[in-house]
Amino acid sequence: MREIWKLFIAVTLLMSILTACATTEKEDDEENKKMEHAASVDVNKEGFPIVDEEIELNLMAPGAGMEEWSNMETLIAYSDMTNVKFKYTTPPMNDFQTKLNLAFASEDIGDIIYAAGSDDLTPAMEVDYGEQGLLIPLEELIEEYAPNIKKMLEENPDVKRSITTVDGHIYSLPRVSVGSTSIWYKGPIWYNGKWLEALDVKELPETTDEFYELLVRFRDEDPNGNGEADEIPMIDVNMDSTRHWMLGAFGMKEWGIEEQNGKVRYTPITEEYKSYLTYMNKLYNEKLLDPETFSQADEQKKAKGQNNRVGAFPDYFSFFTTGEGEDESMNNPMFQPLTSPVSEEPIVPRNPAIERGTFSITNKNPNPEASIRWIDYFYSQEGYEFLNMGPEGELWEWKGEKRKLLDVPQGYDSREDFRATISPDYGIPTPTKSGPIRGLEESDFDKFIAAETKEKIKPYAEVPFPLVYLTTDEQKKVNTIEVDLKSYVQQMEAKFITGVEPLSNWDSYVETVQKMNTEEYVEIYQQAYDRWKESD
Repeated sequence: MREIWKLFIAVTLLMSILTACATTEKEDDEENKKMEHAASVDVNKEGFPIVDEEIELNLMAPGAGMEEWSNMETLIAYSDMTNVKFKYTTPPMNDFQTKLNLAFASEDIGDIIYAAGSDDLTPAMEVDYGEQGLLIPLEELIEEYAPNIKKMLEENPDVKRSITTVDGHIYSLPRVSVGSTSIWYKGPIWYNGKWLEALDVKELPETTDEFYELLVRFRDEDPNGNGEADEIPMIDVNMDSTRHWMLGAFGMKEWGIEEQNGKVRYTPITEEYKSYLTYMNKLYNEKLLDPETFSQADEQKKAKGQNNRVGAFPDYFSFFTTGEGEDESMNNPMFQPLTSPVSEEPIVPRNPAIERGTFSITNKNPNPEASIRWIDYFYSQEGYEFLNMGPEGELWEWKGEKRKLLDVPQGYDSREDFRATISPDYGIPTPTKSGPIRGLEESDFDKFIAAETKEKIKPYAEVPFPLVYLTTDEQKKVNTIEVDLKSYVQQMEAKFITGVEPLSNWDSYVETVQKMNTEEYVEIYQQAYDRWKESD
């Protein structure tokens, strides 16, 4: 009986194995048939639909959490237009990089990586996964199937240089911005217009000396009118926003690697940087710079602004700090770039307006031709408008040649909150060429921002350093050097400005920085710049 029972178990186990194998083979066969079917679909090179027979692909993107992508009217309408359907994987933005890394590690990456941006799909990852074959080259697909992208690259050689890796391939498409604020490197510094009016200030400072004098008046002349000496002339959080604008007054575009006339340098060991530290230390010692600059959070900064306690402050728009409405905030003028005894020409950093890593096709994708055609539409004017504002009837409708904005449904705090539920173009770097929207009338606030930018940023703005790619070996060396270098320089900036470290120790500081392989660091970026400059 025992032998019969053993035989029965063995036969049962064998049958289970055979059944499982058959099931697996069937699933594999169905998947292979699906892949072969998708790959065999003909792609229309012009117009819509992109494919006559519906296909389905997998797309991975960071989600803003406002709505499931499968419910977004823009994506639903575009699927109907194109016959390209998607299964969406959209982990929260805070978790996206972790999820993306896990997907690459397991090679379960799906078909398309969308709106990752260079923080999550880094240039180093593009190079690495491109060389491994996990990301496919896009340049031949662009040539044959993407006329809008092709036109953009032909008209903007810097864009093409900036997305072409060291092996000559394009593994990811960018978001390119052409609006008035697209050249902003950081949110500008703004002046408190009420304080300027209270002090009868007619002309904004144009030199570091004039700026100092105005800050002294902010401190001493009670511009908020409450009879208390509670004014904070200048405010920031860790100098992270004002730093770039103040560096410009001393002839620097970047806090780190920058290029000047083809020569790369590391600014935190230059004499210009020492002059910047000396000036900021003076502001700090005289309580012209908020004593809590290196200890407060952004929420604390904003609270002080809403209590009318700050005179010069950074933010994307001034009302983000002051809590005013858009109309009132137009009384807060933008900072005028300064000159100084060490720099006679105003200079501010300019954003290259190119966000890399926003659209990649993986080697799992059964139909890259349809995928590149699908994204190409969003690099046209019409396509960007469709992506940003959604199909007509949701957020807007045509009235002659003007777009009329429709009322926002109940339950939404703002138009932007509602827009975020109908389009993925909210809070993430979607692949597109963005800019002004036709037929949409500019508000007075928009005109104010455009005018301030045209007058105070555009004439003086220079890109500190182009978007380059490093080789794998170069990237490893840079990563090793940067770990300690950036941390040390950041700590020492705070110490020099607050006086914890006297500026008499400058030479010792420079010597320490130089021992951190900064010469090799600069040379790597010089070689990368030279490659970028010489590329077609």
